[in-house]
Amino acid sequence: MKIAALLAVALTIAGLPLAAQEYKRVPDDSVRVSVPGCARNLVFTAGPRTEDQPARAGIPEGMHFRMNGPKKLMTEIKAHEGSMIEVTGLLKKGQYKPDGVSVGSGVRVTPGPSPSGGSLSSGLGASQVVIDVEGWRQVAGSCPSR
Repeated sequence: MKIAALLAVALTIAGLPLAAQEYKRVPDDSVRVSVPGCARNLVFTAGPRTEDQPARAGIPEGMHFRMNGPKKLMTEIKAHEGSMIEVTGLLKKGQYKPDGVSVGSGVRVTPGPSPSGGSLSSGLGASQVVIDVEGWRQVAGSCPSR
């Protein structure tokens, strides 16, 4: 009887970490992605895709994301600046397509060339893609220095 009770307690304790690692349900208008890359402040830059990774929803190398998440999680990521990490989070569907930003009901706003020949300012937010970070892990490699 003691062995059965001890076995039941051990199985219960062994199952606890698995429950803590489960993610919440993905909303219909979003997709969960895991992307390796580098973080600096609240900006995450996608790194090269490795052969062992599945397709990552068309996210090209060098794409920038503004990270959004719990303060504790953002502090942990900030402590690993300069190291290659992999973030897992939710992206709104259609938000990261190279042909502009969705503004609803099938309408997309795309940047075009400036009449004066200048470039689009990065402060306009036209290509600001937000990832709601759910977790991260350190991966092999290092980030390029600036």
